[in-house]
Amino acid sequence: MNEIRATRQTSGLTQIWGVPEGYDAFLLARRLSEHDGPLLHVARDDAEMARIGEQLAFIAPQAEILRFPAWDCLPYDRVSPNPAIVAERVATLTCLLEKPKRPRIVLTTVNGLIQRVAPRRAFEGQSLNIATGEALDQEFLIELLVANGYNRTDTVMEPGEFATRGGIFDIFPAGEAEPVRLDLFGDEVENIRGFDPATQRSTGRRDALVMRPVADFSLDADSISRFRTGWRDLFGQAAAEDPMYQHVSAGRRHAGMEHWLPLFHEHMETLIDYLPGVSISLAQQAEEAFTARLEMIADHFEARRQPTREGEVPYRALPSHLMYLDRKGWEAMLAGHPAVVFMPFAQPDGASGIDAGGRPGQMFARTATDGMRENVFPMLAARMNEWAQTGRRTYVTAWSRGSAERLGVLLREYHLPVQSYTTWHEAARMKAGTIGLLTLGLERGFVADDMAFVSEQDLLGERISRPPRRRKKADQFIAEASEIAEGDLVVHQDYGIGRYDGLETIGVGSAPHDCLRLIYDGNEKLFLPVENIELLSRFGSEQTGVALDKLGGVSWQSRKAKMKQRIRDMAGELIRTAAARALREAPALTPAEGLWDEFCARFPFVETEDQSRAIADVLDDMASGRPMDRLVCGDVGFGKTEVALRAAFVAAMSGGQVAVVVPTTLLARQHYRTFAARFSDLPIKVAQLSRMVTGKEATAVRKGLADGTVNIVIGTHALLAKTVKFADLGLLIVDEEQHFGVAHKEKLKALREDVHVLTLSATPLPRTLQLALTGVREMSLIATPPTDRLAVRTFIMPFDSVVIREAIQRERFRGGQVFCVVPRIEDLDRMAARLHEIVPDARMVQAHGRLSPTELERVMTEFSDGKYDILLSTNIVESGLDMPAVNTLIIHRADMFGLGQLYQLRGRVGRGKQRGYAYLTWPQTHVLSAAAQKRLEVMQTLDTLGAGFTLASHDLDLRGAGNLLGDEQSGHIREVGIELYQQMLEDAVADLRHEKGRRKAEDRDWTPNIILGLPVLIPDTYVPDLPVRLGLYRRISALANDAEIEAMQAELIDRFGTLPDEVRNLLDVVALKRMCRTAGVERLEAGPKGMVIQFRNNSFVNPAGLVTWIAQQKDGKVRLRPDHKLAIIREMTNAQRITQARKVLGALNTLAEAVPA
Repeated sequence: MNEIRATRQTSGLTQIWGVPEGYDAFLLARRLSEHDGPLLHVARDDAEMARIGEQLAFIAPQAEILRFPAWDCLPYDRVSPNPAIVAERVATLTCLLEKPKRPRIVLTTVNGLIQRVAPRRAFEGQSLNIATGEALDQEFLIELLVANGYNRTDTVMEPGEFATRGGIFDIFPAGEAEPVRLDLFGDEVENIRGFDPATQRSTGRRDALVMRPVADFSLDADSISRFRTGWRDLFGQAAAEDPMYQHVSAGRRHAGMEHWLPLFHEHMETLIDYLPGVSISLAQQAEEAFTARLEMIADHFEARRQPTREGEVPYRALPSHLMYLDRKGWEAMLAGHPAVVFMPFAQPDGASGIDAGGRPGQMFARTATDGMRENVFPMLAARMNEWAQTGRRTYVTAWSRGSAERLGVLLREYHLPVQSYTTWHEAARMKAGTIGLLTLGLERGFVADDMAFVSEQDLLGERISRPPRRRKKADQFIAEASEIAEGDLVVHQDYGIGRYDGLETIGVGSAPHDCLRLIYDGNEKLFLPVENIELLSRFGSEQTGVALDKLGGVSWQSRKAKMKQRIRDMAGELIRTAAARALREAPALTPAEGLWDEFCARFPFVETEDQSRAIADVLDDMASGRPMDRLVCGDVGFGKTEVALRAAFVAAMSGGQVAVVVPTTLLARQHYRTFAARFSDLPIKVAQLSRMVTGKEATAVRKGLADGTVNIVIGTHALLAKTVKFADLGLLIVDEEQHFGVAHKEKLKALREDVHVLTLSATPLPRTLQLALTGVREMSLIATPPTDRLAVRTFIMPFDSVVIREAIQRERFRGGQVFCVVPRIEDLDRMAARLHEIVPDARMVQAHGRLSPTELERVMTEFSDGKYDILLSTNIVESGLDMPAVNTLIIHRADMFGLGQLYQLRGRVGRGKQRGYAYLTWPQTHVLSAAAQKRLEVMQTLDTLGAGFTLASHDLDLRGAGNLLGDEQSGHIREVGIELYQQMLEDAVADLRHEKGRRKAEDRDWTPNIILGLPVLIPDTYVPDLPVRLGLYRRISALANDAEIEAMQAELIDRFGTLPDEVRNLLDVVALKRMCRTAGVERLEAGPKGMVIQFRNNSFVNPAGLVTWIAQQKDGKVRLRPDHKLAIIREMTNAQRITQARKVLGALNTLAEAVPA
């Protein structure tokens, strides 16, 4: 170790041998504790940088670990790097200008290191310390934020954004885990609070905050002047016509402008310039990665110099030495500082350098005899004893807490001494002879010094898990994008389908009132008060060819009445089926002890919460003694197959047979491979029956099913043939049932009489629809993706030949394939010609809806087998298919797709170990509409995964619910819109089941009308952004009780400041509406001289009680008029109108509730 310590005093590159993966983090932690200055570690790529960062945080929690990631776009790209990445880079650079308070290490990659950065003086004095009680000029703060690259928005959700509302500033600073809310009183900071970007609610108070820049440059007058001069010097006066030049000249940001960063500064520096006295370490393949990067930069520079097609804006590329280190600069950097390169192998004889003594660990799973899992743990016990005799401590690492618990169970089953540790400080003091169980992301084990590490993979075989990341909730982003926009079709419960035409303030009872303006047939207008917005529902994403209803016409009411009856009939059928099933019996099946944990442990992912719940639901159903009939919904790759595998294990190990029925031979083959691999170590025979198998094999499979020697069979509708007989069918698994024809569905019904049935579906199912069917159809929803799936990097850009060529070539070079999707069949040939021009040697095949099922399946099978590089298709890329080789998606005319379609398409890529890339493009000459721009921006925001089912509930296309409930229902949905359909279905189910505490649908299908002569609205001075205001109106109208109203009031004050009277009135009206419903009051009108109450259908539920109550009002100013309206004569101020209304309605509520239900 003294030799390694000496490398920090001498400049130049030293090789340190014997540093296998995992041990590098321990060596870095040791170097940190022994070195006075900063360390810089250059990882091979982003994944390695993330791994070392996570391991260092566990091993050396006292260290300051700074990350400096590379941009996530290509050299000379037209798209900007991800703002969050830019913010993290700039936060690291500004941190490096401050004196360290603890040992400091910077982690970067080769790509991050060789890119030049803004000079130190650009960031000096740009950070701002803000503390409560201090003075802060609001105008100065806004100017500073804009100058430092912050983007002004209406709602802050991403790093680098800020919003201001009066004296409240919402800011998401660089380097912070969450945004902050500053509350200023005049120019004094009253308080600082963190807040959750998903809910916009405060999370806790803070005393101080450091505001760092989030951009590499500012658009101030000096920077713009430098840019203009540099641009003209490099590209000539004619280049002044370029949109980039014009945008920057006008002080506006432009997509991709960061690729001209050197023009904004007098000179550029490197990361090393920020690190005086640094000691450098490099991953083994850093040199090769540097060479490859230089070649890529040169290739892209040359590609950008090629003549552009007509209609494409020429790309004026900067000479590469201005933006990147060249080889001379790289070598000088390494020669000028102490530098080591970590080599994973033992030091060869005669090789220079130092041997750190680390060696790769043993892969027990691979060396277990006959592949039998039970040999692994005795082998571990024997090896641990050997290590203990030499004083070595044994540690077993797991990826997650859940995995660690499961491993602990397995180790104890084999009587191994196990102790769990949550910190390295405790674990490092453990005595030899015990196994220390740690939650630490380690791919492979190693042996070094006095420690031996064994990873989860070493014991259980290949896993591709990564530690769970903190996920952003998607609801807020999606809700904003799918809020009702002008021009959208909406459905009013009483008047039918209309078109939303904006928000308008009109006078109601001499006071201003916000109303939604709706247009109906014949251009007739209807004004809906905002507090009654719950009467509106979105029609759905498919709005073409839909006729508007006529105001006052009978068509809508008759259509709605017929629909109610049809939905009621369908709900009745569902309920009868569920009741009949509950009376039948089936064998109670439970997991086989011991083997179950090992079978589960071989799942190469960490189960998500949803997935664990689905598995528990299935196990409960199978053990209940009644036939299971459960539907598991979840997007492709979210782990439905694992639920099926566990159910199959329980059934097969209990002696029953399992049949897995799928709609296509391709899917059958996919499932067969998965099941065969997973059951390979068990005494279970898995077979396949489809067109893929020969006649001889099919005969053997049928015989095996009949005599019970085949335990699990996977097949297409061939399994439903009369010639197929089962010895003892215990579990039927149906995948993508909606793709089967009517005849096959009938055969499936016959098969499922007394066996357990598990149905899998990748159709997105909104939670509202799931709730509507609760208790009718047993359902489990898997809405979150596996924790290890890398987010798909999404690029939003005009179609650029160079970028698309690079995307396709990169995918091909790593052995992958590409999906290219266009909106219409007529676009296919045009796109094929374009792609052939860009990548003439790529093998391409087309698929679209006009191909016959057989032809389509042939195309998909050949593509899946790797015969083609690119599948060019319309939006029919089959939902159930899992193609892990496809990791790049190109969507042309992305503006023509709905949000749900875009999200589903993107879910088709990035399912394996490789990161997925999605390019959402449109023609360069095409100008996007505001709505399309918003949709695409949301797609970029949602690249953190897990948004699919939130999205489905907002943007469900008609096919989704139709698949679940039957084809006929799709037409029903089209008649009334998806949201109203869901509500009607929920009502029908609830009414038929006579649920207690629920009013009948007819009683709910109305809303009270309240006129107080008071202003009822959210002023635009309080909430300036219209979509946010509309969203608040929808949420406020749905508030169900006083607690929710108080919570909303607290949120509004938190987000926007003190409540104006108009907003208080709005919240009061919503509370009064609820009381009106309970009392059956259809209309309440109050003014300066009293109020008039009209009951629904001119009758009150407790007439005798009402008469008594009126008689008790001694002043004689309450009377029931001949027209059955209740009149209260009383002088009232504005404030008294609300308190009096509450008082009267409270009395009426008491009377109404006194009547037995």
